[in-house]
Amino acid sequence: MYTAHPDRYAEMPYRRTGRSGLKLPALSLGLWHNFGPDRPVETQRAILRRAFDLGVTHFDLANNYGPPPGSAESALGEALKADFAPYRDELVISTKAGYLMWPGPYGEWGSRKYMLSSLDQSLSRMGLEYVDIFYSHRPDPETPLEETMGALHTAVQQGKALYVGVSNYSAEQTREAARILAELGTPLLIHQPRYSMLDRRPETGGLLDALDELQVGSIAYSPLEQGLLTGRYLNGIPEDSRAASDSPFLNSDAVTEELVGKLRALNEIAGSRGQSLAQLALAWVLRQGRVTSALVGASSPRQLEDSVAAIGNLDFGADELARIDKIVQG
Repeated sequence: MYTAHPDRYAEMPYRRTGRSGLKLPALSLGLWHNFGPDRPVETQRAILRRAFDLGVTHFDLANNYGPPPGSAESALGEALKADFAPYRDELVISTKAGYLMWPGPYGEWGSRKYMLSSLDQSLSRMGLEYVDIFYSHRPDPETPLEETMGALHTAVQQGKALYVGVSNYSAEQTREAARILAELGTPLLIHQPRYSMLDRRPETGGLLDALDELQVGSIAYSPLEQGLLTGRYLNGIPEDSRAASDSPFLNSDAVTEELVGKLRALNEIAGSRGQSLAQLALAWVLRQGRVTSALVGASSPRQLEDSVAAIGNLDFGADELARIDKIVQG
């Protein structure tokens, strides 16, 4: 029987999410990859246990995470039952709906029918009565935003979600979503954008400014840019890497000589700070406190430990930030 480490809250910083009462760990565990039937169950459970022992109290999912879709939620459900039942009230568990889950016209996007049906399926897979955060995973261009936000509000009213969020929404869409939710009486808690040293659209597109203005929290996904911001690509494309497989999320064409040169230069800065490149990338996303939490994946407990070690140095000098900007922006 798993017993959580007694000092699990000793090191991890927790940040308040927007103007809510909810605090999230600086690093959260995303179950996007590595939690499907092609991975050993014991490895999955070891990652989850180690995460919680290190103070990572937030597990982030979506209905379509796996592969196949739904399998990550099922895997978490088994782990919750086996290891975490005594600790449910110490965990923040989130899920999302928006991408394709079943055939026909009601199996994706943002209709009320899809959103609420998907949440019921997610709760069933995880064996939960409620999730802490329920997200609209992407904006639906054909469904009124009032309907999608109304579904999120209903999930809270039904007691199936404590808070609600959006992901992949633009600054303008986020402002409108927050307005609608405020009128309904369910505040927008958090936005989950893609954000890294190499992908700065939340800055350039005004999203971070909008979140500051709205007092809405943020949790960055892909802060390591699908593995590019780790040490794996410093000498090109490893044979067993995601880029070598021409994954839909990262293909070999993206790993150019110019990019590898930038990664090496960033790695030099990381070394001067006593960090790995991955730790530098995570610290950069968390700098200045504008981002509430950064989502990391892990294929092993050791990889997770390396990511969590980033919290040991989250401060940057102005010269360091200027050097990073010069490298990335050319």
